[in-house]
Parts: sequence; C-alpha cells; structure tokens
Amino acid sequence: MKIEDCMEDFQIPRYLHYMDSAATSLIPEPVIASMNEYDRHYRANVGRGMHRLTRVATQRYQDAHDSVSSFVGGKEGTTVFTRNTTEAINMVAAGLDWQPGDRVVTTIAEHHSNLLPWLRLRQKGVEVVILQPGPGGIFAARSFDEAVTVDTKLVAVSHVSNVLGTVQPVREIAAICKERGAHFLVDGAQSVPHFSVNAQDMGCDFLCFSGHKMLGPTGTGVLWMKDAVISPFMVGGGMIDDIDAEGDTVEGYSLAAGYKRYEAGTPNISGAIGLGQAVKYLESLGMDAIFRHEQKLTERFLAGLSGIDNVTVYGPEDLKNRIGVISFNIGKIHPHEIAYLLDERAAILVRSGDHCCIPLMRHLGLENGTVRASLYLYNTLEEVDLLIETVEEIARMV
Repeated sequence: MKIEDCMEDFQIPRYLHYMDSAATSLIPEPVIASMNEYDRHYRANVGRGMHRLTRVATQRYQDAHDSVSSFVGGKEGTTVFTRNTTEAINMVAAGLDWQPGDRVVTTIAEHHSNLLPWLRLRQKGVEVVILQPGPGGIFAARSFDEAVTVDTKLVAVSHVSNVLGTVQPVREIAAICKERGAHFLVDGAQSVPHFSVNAQDMGCDFLCFSGHKMLGPTGTGVLWMKDAVISPFMVGGGMIDDIDAEGDTVEGYSLAAGYKRYEAGTPNISGAIGLGQAVKYLESLGMDAIFRHEQKLTERFLAGLSGIDNVTVYGPEDLKNRIGVISFNIGKIHPHEIAYLLDERAAILVRSGDHCCIPLMRHLGLENGTVRASLYLYNTLEEVDLLIETVEEIARMV
C-alpha cells in the first residue's frame, strides 16, 4: 500500500488538519475493525479456558505479541504489553534491585515519564545524574562516556525528543553502557512510530513505547526486554505457573514464563489486538516509506518557517538529526493563543505548552513552552503549506 492510498482509512483528516500525532496519533479503520471484531465475534478472556472463543482470543493475543516483537526486531527478548510508555518505564524503575550508591544517568530533555521514576529513586539512595544538551538538543556520545561510571546501574534516554524532534545517538550510548556494565533503557515513544527501530541492533536492554502514538488504541504500550531481569510490577491472576499449597498452608508461588509473568490480571485484549493490527498496517506501508514521506513534510515546513519574521524554531536544522516534530514560537505571543488561532483560522490542530518537559523548557528559557506541530503519514504537503501560510498571518500581528 502506498502512503497516498491510506488517506481514506482516516476520518478526521477529511475535515480537520491534524498535526498533534506526537501526543496521540489518529487510528485507521482496519485497526478499529480488528477491535470491533474481537468484541462482536470472539470476546472472551485469554489463557483461562478451553472453549472455542477463549482459544481464538488467546491465539490472537499471542499473535499480537509476536507481531510487535517482530516489528521492533525483538523476537529474542521478552515483549510485555503495558498501558503506555509511562507504565513500561515505571516497571523497570520498580523492578530492578536498587542499592544505595547505585547511579542513574539521564538527560534534561526527557519527557517527565522518563525522568520522574528515576528522581524518585533518590529516596533509596540512588544518585541521579542529569546531562545537558548541546546545540539543537543533541547529546554527544562523549557526554555519556564521561558520566557513565562503573557504579552506573542504568542509563535512560529518549530516542527522539518529543519537543525538539532530535534523534539521539543511541547506538553509541549503548556501546558505552555495555562497556561499563550498565543497563540501557530507550524511550522509543517518538521513534518507533516514525522509522525502523531494531532493539537488538540498537543494543538496548529495555525499549519502551506506546500504541496510541503509532496508529493503535489508547491504553496500550510495550516494554521490550533483552533479558527478563526485573521483578514483576504486580502479582495476581494469570502470571503464575503454580502455587505451593499443602492443606491449609500456602508457602509460595512460581512465576509463569515469558511475558505472562509481567501481565497480571485480565489485560486490554481488544487493545492488544488493535496494536497488533496497527503494526501490520505500518508494515504494509513500509517504515522507510513513512520516514521519507515525513522528511519531505518536515523539510518543507522548516524551510517555510525560516522565511517568516518573528518566528523562532527550536531543535536541529539538519534533517539527519530530527523527525517531523517541530517546536516554534511567534514573537511574544503565548503558545496557547497561537494554537487557538491556528485552529480557528484554518482548522489546524497542534499542541502548545510545556509538552511534559518542564526541565527542558526551563533550560531553554521558555516560560510558556512552545507550539508543536507533529507530522505523520496522513499529513500532506498541502497541509504543511496551509500551516506555513497561517503562521505567517499570525506573525504579522507581532
């Protein structure tokens, strides 16, 4: 399927210009249909029975795990379904055996979800080191080479900034972590939906991402682990292999194998099936084709903004170091007002504010944050041109 052929699968772009995919992407009709099919035709719990419906549901749920694992090159690891990236990161933070004196290295450019779980570990005597970016929000590998010591237990980095669109050198960071014996966690919420990501080739130990940013339903996310080294976040139904019980005495329990030990309770079955279908949809388009399409849009948008007075763009200028997440401001107009005007004047939907990155905003000296347009496969060059024209109109108000 070609990019232009997929437009009919999305309802909202028929009457609005949606450019807020870094927060939540739109969802195509085949994904909606797959979830409806589960609820209408084989709704049942998974792994808990032998009747025909539960057998079908269990197989489809397993198929979704297999599809997602393959999508990120993670067949050799463990793919756990979560509610979102936030939960996945918190599972790692809660599941590792932390000791006083352990060290975590992260950056000031992180989404709160990849910062607060590590800051909370200070209560356990863990040292948290926060690195500062270079120009354009890029972190040089040498910064990590200096910061990652033999006491470092984990390094946590966003593959792509949700504010600046900056792509970080994760392979180089992974090599440093491996040399020092540190775990490496990659927040892939903004990378996995937009270009080909292979967890094994990247060299990370944990890869976390969200379904709702990659054409999937809300309430779905993924924690991929190279090795299942963390303890379960929750315990309960579905995640045990056996319980050691003798008469009235219960001594203990043994955990199920694979992802099941990390998925206590009834999961979001329809959501998982929808996520599996979203992955198939992306694969049918081809991640390389999606990336090329978005780069064309990004190049056009950056070029257009550069010619408008009173517009400031944040992030790297070189397309090789960024994706289609573009933050900007217009003079001293509040970002919320700009977002409102874009909607009112041209039905363009963007995000404004701090984007859950308050430390980065303070670092950049942006009290009110930025306007952020985030592009995806269903956006067009005509929409980008409309955005440029409308930004230019607003800039004349300054």
